[in-house]
Amino acid sequence: MPGPDLSLLIEAAREAGKIAVHHWNRAPRTWDKPGGHGPVTEADLEIDRMLRNSLTAARPAYGWLSEETEDAADRLGPDRTFIVDPIDGTRSFIDGQKNFAHSLAIAHKGEVETAVVFLPLLDRLYVAERGQGARLNEAPLRASVTEQEADATLLASRHNFGPEHWPGGIPATRRSFRPSLAYRLSLVGQGRFDGMISMHGCWEWDIAAGSLIASEAGATVTDRDGKALAFNNPKPLLPGVIAAAPGLHRALMIRRNTA
Repeated sequence: MPGPDLSLLIEAAREAGKIAVHHWNRAPRTWDKPGGHGPVTEADLEIDRMLRNSLTAARPAYGWLSEETEDAADRLGPDRTFIVDPIDGTRSFIDGQKNFAHSLAIAHKGEVETAVVFLPLLDRLYVAERGQGARLNEAPLRASVTEQEADATLLASRHNFGPEHWPGGIPATRRSFRPSLAYRLSLVGQGRFDGMISMHGCWEWDIAAGSLIASEAGATVTDRDGKALAFNNPKPLLPGVIAAAPGLHRALMIRRNTA
């Protein structure tokens, strides 16, 4: 049985899915965020309001960090903080694609301990609790054990394979792409892909939930330099992420650190 915090996140994610499905493919109102931070829709904002109201009412002692809520320093005080992306993959949502996700996590003193990634139009509910494994629609997940680069498929956009990122040579892997970082990490946990990389800064709300799902399924998850991820930072921007089967992750880090 899921713990009380996981049950809370699952219920909230399903409610978020209902709102998203209502707006999906119906030309929701859309705005561009200041500073070139991408689009936001009325669905993002409605989901954000619902999540904040319901989750903080249920856990008033927890802090709150969301892509669509103005950040406030008071989230740094509580031991536990919600880290939420109302719609991860907003551009896909606007384009009428189905592979957007709702990403919900709870971090305890900087370490994610509860996570949900829900894709409502694909009916995929990924969940994880620290030390309890990860599941997809109640089925246990197991990450890939692939070690050889030539046998591996990585989820990454093309710019992540620039030579400036790989002093030891560009990895000889096959490449695929999904727009949502939370979904990419969940797919690594599922074992459908051997790894994922993002060399540029990652906002915490994009990767908090997916990082726990991948690691609880057996993948190694670090920042781009091989360091452990820590969440609920004053500036919630992390230096990239690499998640992969343990042997493959070691091989990638050798390429990253070989001058």
